[in-house]
Amino acid sequence: MHDRQENGDGEECQPHAFWDTQPVPRLNEVITDDGAHGPIDKPRVVADVRPTPYALPEPYEWYDLDMTNPEEVDQLYDLLTKNYVEDSDAMFRFDYSREFLCWALMPPGFRRDWHPAVRIKSSKKLVAFISAIPAKVQAYNSAIPMVEINYLCVHKKLRNKRLAPVLIKEITRRVNLTNVWQAAYTAGALLPKPVARNRYYHRTLNAKKLVDVGFTQLGRRMTMKMMQRLCHLEDETSIPGLRQMTPEDVPGAHALLSKYLSSFKLFARFEPEEFAHWFSPRDKIVYAFVVEDPKTHEITDMISFYSLPSSVLGHPVHQTLYAAFSFYNVAGSVEWPVLMRNALILAKRHGFDVFNVLNIMDNDKFLDPLRFGRGDGNLHYYLYNWKCPEVASPGVALVLM
Repeated sequence: MHDRQENGDGEECQPHAFWDTQPVPRLNEVITDDGAHGPIDKPRVVADVRPTPYALPEPYEWYDLDMTNPEEVDQLYDLLTKNYVEDSDAMFRFDYSREFLCWALMPPGFRRDWHPAVRIKSSKKLVAFISAIPAKVQAYNSAIPMVEINYLCVHKKLRNKRLAPVLIKEITRRVNLTNVWQAAYTAGALLPKPVARNRYYHRTLNAKKLVDVGFTQLGRRMTMKMMQRLCHLEDETSIPGLRQMTPEDVPGAHALLSKYLSSFKLFARFEPEEFAHWFSPRDKIVYAFVVEDPKTHEITDMISFYSLPSSVLGHPVHQTLYAAFSFYNVAGSVEWPVLMRNALILAKRHGFDVFNVLNIMDNDKFLDPLRFGRGDGNLHYYLYNWKCPEVASPGVALVLM
């Protein structure tokens, strides 16, 4: 099975020369829970921050991408579609849709200057990109205003230009200028030093297609009919009162999720307007469902997942693998396997081929009963300029896209 193995910048094999200059823990550093929580850098103020952008080699220039301009969104889509994350066997590449990118990069409080791109001066062709969006993440007892860094991508033909470190330094500079000093990010690659190491699990929804494209294989003495029988799901959901989330549900669902997340060691904190942005259903982008108690009308349970297809590289029949990624779920009135079996039914109903989930939060409680298969790679979580003990996967309640 195939996971996010690379970070899209193509420079994973020699990262430490750069990362050893950054405010992150060393790989061999042991961080114990003795109060050693907090920033790594000495405290700074905005006046200390370099006021001008980092220099780029010729013939390149910085450009702040305008995500409200469809033509510029097209350019970003084209760069990512052809150059972003591939699995280690070069069989699949993430295919973020234009609509998904607008949703992911324009939450409440987004800033255009946190979407720096590198262009060729003469042609204005986009060749590299990195992004930051505002977030509040709690690590143990500290609620930290920070950014989530994502979509670091350098054109394949420019991987020897060492652009990735310049992109990272430039986005750091821009974020620091707003008096924000910490960041969260993920990578398949092992860098100094993960705050958490999580693994993807996959649940087959369309067995024949997943075998055809090489995403999974038939086991020994396993026939396709046997596999399809093992992966069978009912057509209808089983939880009374389960329905798509509406705007009227947002306050109750927000309260439910916030209370649930607060029980973890590393978790996302959502303001009401952020919750509405991230969880309001958007076709082919994000799906959210709630269970309403028929007597009290309270929201007792929640399901959410987002759509992240992958291009199938070099296949004669299939061009796209439709993957649903588990987002945030809360089991209040039913057991976890019941809730997530209903999530699988909903994902299959919406045309997904596979349902992916990390082994974070309470997800271990349904992986075996629902026949999830273990993926073959880790997704490492990192905090920039923040030191705290490593968090075991069940203590993590943070999903970065």
